[in-house]
Amino acid sequence: MIEKVLIANRGEIALRIHRACKEMGIATVAVHSEADRDAMAVRLADESVCIGPASSTESYLKKSSILAAAEITGADAIHPGYGFLSENAQFAEMVEAHDLIFIGPTAEHIRTMGDKIAAKQAMIDTGVPVVPGSEGGVSSVSEAKKIARKIGYPVLVKAASGGGGRGMKVAETEKALEMAIQTAKTEAKAAFGDDTVYLEKYLGQPRHIEIQIIADTHGNVCHLWERDCSLQRRHQKVFEEAPSPALNQAQREEIGTIVAKAVKKLGYRGAGTMEFLYEDGKFYFIEMNTRLQVEHPVTEMITGIDLVREQIRVADGKRLSFSQEDVLLVGHAIECRINAEHPETFVPSPGTITDFHAPGGPDVRLDSAAYAGYRIPPHYDSLIGKLIVHGRNRNECVMRLRRALDEMVIGGVNTTLPLHRRLVEATDVIDGTYNIHWLEGFLGLD
Repeated sequence: MIEKVLIANRGEIALRIHRACKEMGIATVAVHSEADRDAMAVRLADESVCIGPASSTESYLKKSSILAAAEITGADAIHPGYGFLSENAQFAEMVEAHDLIFIGPTAEHIRTMGDKIAAKQAMIDTGVPVVPGSEGGVSSVSEAKKIARKIGYPVLVKAASGGGGRGMKVAETEKALEMAIQTAKTEAKAAFGDDTVYLEKYLGQPRHIEIQIIADTHGNVCHLWERDCSLQRRHQKVFEEAPSPALNQAQREEIGTIVAKAVKKLGYRGAGTMEFLYEDGKFYFIEMNTRLQVEHPVTEMITGIDLVREQIRVADGKRLSFSQEDVLLVGHAIECRINAEHPETFVPSPGTITDFHAPGGPDVRLDSAAYAGYRIPPHYDSLIGKLIVHGRNRNECVMRLRRALDEMVIGGVNTTLPLHRRLVEATDVIDGTYNIHWLEGFLGLD
């Protein structure tokens, strides 16, 4: 039985995991860099261990230091959160080799889904619809041109080991394809150490729909409906909601069932998310994230299910605490990612938070580790927190979000709060008629 969890992460997600553990009666260990000594999770955890200097490569990405901290503190499980080592198959293997429990999927599934080509083939094998494209990596420009002619322009060149928009280029014509391949390969090599790229049909006006799943080791798999993450800037999500205003109940039940069956066939363990592009009534698989998602709170708000608690229970060998029939979809939820960035230029704005006020009221949740006097370090992601609201319907949810955004105060640094206040006044957002390209047009970036 898990009695002590080491949290191998920082910021709001470290605090989120700590809270779930405490409610389960599980002790926590917070690891931190020298820059995060005053972090809220470090203050609240039962124990804390400094694992290195500010640089993430010398702290949060240093596997040996994290494992040493687990041994020193007597932790029996490690929760990686998201980012950092959460989708590192080698780390998952090392954790289990040290007789510790990795709160996540197996290394095998992390490795398969981390390779976009292998993941696509796995989805084809399990009956999940995929975007038309190459069967594997393209070895030459001439091969790529043949495939592009077959599926039709425009095409998307993607890194096999990619993520976050890196190693991803659009080619509108055959003439542009060669440059797109060269650029994508260069970016992929620099970012992931692997310059393998493949081709997919580029969809013009799709939405980004993702299906949350969780599976135990006893053969039970449930989907927890979908999230719409179409409001993105340069492939980075800004605003997420559940359920999607683009789907009806029959559509969400159909794709949820397809995904759950595929996950069961894969023998997957833990929480995961299958991401799709959705256009003209059709779903196209793009990737699977083998970890907790940043936007998991909107799913928790519409289902009432604590995903972190279920992750821990599954890792401990227990059955899911619910069945598919228990997963009800109640109301609507929206999440705004609030970053320490200029709201127009998006230049990071590290520094000291001088004033901080969290909004409150019915069905308002703020996942944040920030507080007045907290110094946002310049070394990591600029996410300050996530404002999540719930309503009985989408209109009530939007109105509640407007009110909550007006109440929220973060002083001393630039934040993206003004952007979110603009978004909830935009007609297309109010109507739910946006797609993955809408935000860049709204910001004048297209």
